[in-house]
Amino acid sequence: MTTREITLSNFDDTIKEGGIVLLDFWAAWCGPCRMFAPVFEKAAETHTDIVFGKIDTEAQQELAGGFGIRSIPTLMAFRDGIMVFNQAGALPAQQLEQLIEAVEGLDMDQVRKEVAAAQAE
Repeated sequence: MTTREITLSNFDDTIKEGGIVLLDFWAAWCGPCRMFAPVFEKAAETHTDIVFGKIDTEAQQELAGGFGIRSIPTLMAFRDGIMVFNQAGALPAQQLEQLIEAVEGLDMDQVRKEVAAAQAE
């Protein structure tokens, strides 16, 4: 599977699909974004069970603003609709693979408990 363009209109549906969703916030003028793009695309081809989405921060300013994106590229990971990773900066291929393995290995029952506890505070 290749990467998917994520917009304000398809964002919620993409996240609600369940499973793992990796999002790359980028812009065409951003050098590090252009360097990270082939790494992200290769991972998308390797991990066909994961949704890899790209959000153009210039075209999707409302979406980028809603997440408070201040630096690009920013990578976010969602699993079962819950954000489990959010970090600015391009990752080398090996670190992206480690992130994917970590997200796949999460105990989502524990994550849900932690989210519920944080929301109750």
